[in-house]
Amino acid sequence: MQRVANILRGWLPLAAVGVVLCGVIYVVAQQGMRIGANDPQIQLAEDGAAAIAAGEAPASVVPTTTVEISQSLAPFVMVFSDSGAVAASSARLHGQAPALPGGLLDYVRQHGEDRVTWQPEGGVRLAAVITRVSGGPGGFVLAARSLLEVEKRIDQAGLLCALGALGIAAGSLAVVTFCEFVFPGRPKA
Repeated sequence: MQRVANILRGWLPLAAVGVVLCGVIYVVAQQGMRIGANDPQIQLAEDGAAAIAAGEAPASVVPTTTVEISQSLAPFVMVFSDSGAVAASSARLHGQAPALPGGLLDYVRQHGEDRVTWQPEGGVRLAAVITRVSGGPGGFVLAARSLLEVEKRIDQAGLLCALGALGIAAGSLAVVTFCEFVFPGRPKA
């Protein structure tokens, strides 16, 4: 019974540290992948807002190809007037321009930009960046794309981290158990 207690005393701290480290690695990887999913949209939204502020028509900053967002991974752009009406859009959800979540434009009015995960319907998750048009007619430019592939990578990273945590727990238990049987007892003072 003493050996079991010694093994647990030696193993639990090692296993806990290993599991916590794997959790930290997962969080860092997940956040890096999710934040990185915004990169193309930042450029599209900022460039579009600057073009409209410089006098370009809203339709000129929107790609001509329509994207059915429930089926495509392609990025898309939407332009909203200052009142929030859709001025131009390359996005369609079942044939119509998708509706923004309430309060989003009010937030962007106050802060100039927002980067959000937008879910217009179940199964459709988007990395969206919306920027306020400062100058010209005002308004907003939203650029977004599907998170489907990014979320698959995040799930895979989670699985690998969970397997790593299990491996660390099992490996450290084996090492502590081995040491308890090969080097029994503790030195007496």
